[in-house]
Parts: sequence; C-alpha cells; structure tokens
Amino acid sequence: MNGTIFAPATALGKAGVAVIRISGSRAIEAIRHMTAVKEPVPRKAIFTQIHSLDKTAIDNGLVLYFPCPNSFTGEDVVEFQTHGGRAIMAAVLSELSKIKDFRPAERGEFTRRAVENGKMDLTAAEGLADLVDAETEQQRKQALRQMDGALAKIYEDWHDRLLHVLAWMEAYIDFPEEEIPQSVSEDVRHKIGGLMSEIQAHLNDGRRGEKLRDGFQIAIIGAPNAGKSSLMNRLAQRDVAIVSSTAGTTRDIIEVRLDINGYPVIVADTAGLRETEEEIEAEGVRRAKKRAEEADLVLWLTDALKHKNPKEAQGIDSQKIISVMNKADKASDIKNDENIWISAKTGQGIEVLLEKIGHFVEEKMALREEPSLTRLRHRKSLEECMQCLNSSLKAPEIELMTEDLRMAMRSLGKITGQVQVEELLDVIFKDFCIGK
Repeated sequence: MNGTIFAPATALGKAGVAVIRISGSRAIEAIRHMTAVKEPVPRKAIFTQIHSLDKTAIDNGLVLYFPCPNSFTGEDVVEFQTHGGRAIMAAVLSELSKIKDFRPAERGEFTRRAVENGKMDLTAAEGLADLVDAETEQQRKQALRQMDGALAKIYEDWHDRLLHVLAWMEAYIDFPEEEIPQSVSEDVRHKIGGLMSEIQAHLNDGRRGEKLRDGFQIAIIGAPNAGKSSLMNRLAQRDVAIVSSTAGTTRDIIEVRLDINGYPVIVADTAGLRETEEEIEAEGVRRAKKRAEEADLVLWLTDALKHKNPKEAQGIDSQKIISVMNKADKASDIKNDENIWISAKTGQGIEVLLEKIGHFVEEKMALREEPSLTRLRHRKSLEECMQCLNSSLKAPEIELMTEDLRMAMRSLGKITGQVQVEELLDVIFKDFCIGK
C-alpha cells in the first residue's frame, strides 16, 4: 500500500470521456509534470493541455485536485479527464508510470486505502463494489443503502452495547474485592440475551439480501417434451436452449439471467425427468433433481395434452412450486384451477406466469426497512459472535465470561473493519476492478 498509484477509473475502450485517477502523497506531481498548471486550486476543474514528460501534446482535457484528507481515499487525489480513445489513455498511463514513485494500482486499492484511512468501513466498501456490479434496480437500491452505512449502523450499535457490558465486567475484574450485585449480574445477562435475540432475528432473514445480490434461483422441471426449453426461450426472449421433438435433448443445465420487476433472477432449464438406462441422460436427471431441491422456486411444467406429473415431484417443497400446464393452444379442456395454463410456443399465458413469478420473487427478496445481510462473510462473523455470547452466559467465572465477550466484540468488529486483519482485507478487495 505504499507509493502513489494510478489507474483508469472508467472502463477501457472507446468513449466520449475517460477518467484516470491518481492517489498518494505525490499525486500533485502528475499535474506539475504533465500540464502547464503548477499550483492547482483544490476541487476546481481546470481545462488544460495534457502532455508527456518531454512536453509532447497528448490531449486537451480537465484536471482536478483533491488534497487530503478531503478525498475519496483520504490521500491527495488527482483526476485527469480526457477524451476516451484507447491511444490517449495508453499514452497518459505510460507517462504516469515514468514519474518517480508512481505505479499502477492493484485491484480495489483505491477503496482499500479509503478504508484504511477511515473514509469508509468494510460494509460500505462492499456496498460500493455491489453498486458497480448492480444489474437490476433492486440490486442498485440495496447496494446504495449499504454503501451509505445502513448495515454499519446496526453492527456498530451492537458493538457499542457490547462494549458497555464489557466495561462492567472489566470493572469488577479490576476490583475483585467488590462483589457483583445480583441486580447488575441480572442486568448484564438481560442485555446479552436481548442482543442475541436481535442478532438471531437478523440472521433469520431468509437470506433475502444474499439472494438479491447473487440472484434468485428458478428451476424449470418436468417430463421430457413437456416444453421446458421452449419456455426457457420464451422467458429469455431469445434462443437459449435447443428445442427438439426428440425426448432427452437437454442433458446439462442451461442458465439465463433475467430482470423480473427489478430483481435478478437466474432461470435454469433442466433435463426431462424420467427413468433411463442411458448414462449421460441419467446424470442430467440427477442434476435436474438436485437443482430443483436447491432452487428458490420451481416451475413444474406439464404437457397439457398428457395431464401427467412425473413421480419425481415428491421430495420437493410444495411451497416453492408453481404448477404450469403447457401447450394450452392445443388443449381442448383448459380448466380454471390452481395451475397456470400457457403455450410456450405462442406466448399464451406467459404474462400471467411472469406476474405470478414476480409476486413470488418480490415476497422473498423485497427490501425491508431493516437492511438484510448481503454476504456470507457477515453471516459467519455474526454466527461466531452468537457462539461467543452463548458461551459467555454459561461461563463459570467472570474472567471467562469477559473473554467470551471480547471474542464476540472481535467477531462484530471483523464485519465493519474495526479489527484490522490483513488476510480479511485481501479476500474482500481481490474482487474489485482496477481503478476502484
């Protein structure tokens, strides 16, 4: 994390404008070496010629200077805003690499410096990464809320309350001649119990935040030739899967990502369920059953001309199954029942099916007033915290109880970054893009 770093802050390729960001103690040297501006005014855009170190013109653009600590990283930050041609950006980056103590940034290094300089906590940094990666409206809203500190406020409140309890425990350890009053002991246990109830409620959120971040899993299941691949193509509005009258065409799982009412959905087309001696098809059937068990929602597709559901429906939670009758355009006895009748071929009933899916997805992933967990990392740290709090209530000695409370605080601190763990930072920032 030493030296002055630089990287494109915009995606590589042709564009109207490209932004190149520089951060570090010598960032201002980029302006002095590559423009005619010697003393830039902080936070004021200056239009100037940008040139190489030997004064050869590269482009005309804007330069901005953000002195520490009032910058994104908490260090001196400079931005060059140039035209977005590849040759321009390559030339600017090449010249920056020639300045003493300048080097290309690692993945996520700008945000990591912001965290280490106290400009944001780890949950906000993760929210920023999610905001950059957001593909749907609801993902954007969740990421923005996390970046603005909604999760951090909850965890910091728990941390502060735990710190207050720990202070009581430390005081009685420091003054062992003082016996802990029964009322104080009961109050401490009551506060720990209340905190555990809140953390457990936060954990029992149905993983809605994680599903919204990663995608809601839908599996299309049914017998061979029920029309699963045709339905997949209809939902995707393009030819994703091969459609054939030959039974068993689909062997492996085919996935497509969709945006349904602003929610990210991953739809999987699977092999037709039937008894088979053919090795490859049997493996496809096994995978289809496994995907159905793991999916958040199952579209159980049946050929309306045959009216027969395969026995394999057993073993799948009925609460997550939407029963769909296909080939309604050819059926003569459409019923007004709990099934949804569609024609994957003509599109009949697809809007009704999408509406049903949308209601189901929204019920499972809609944002609530209380922000949800978004990462497995948070969940594991909170589970560790719960284990420590539970141990503290069972501890036979006050010293052991106090140590359990310290460990619980450490687990909470790992979520927001109050506990500095180098390996933890490496894991979090490895998935960031260059320039962020």
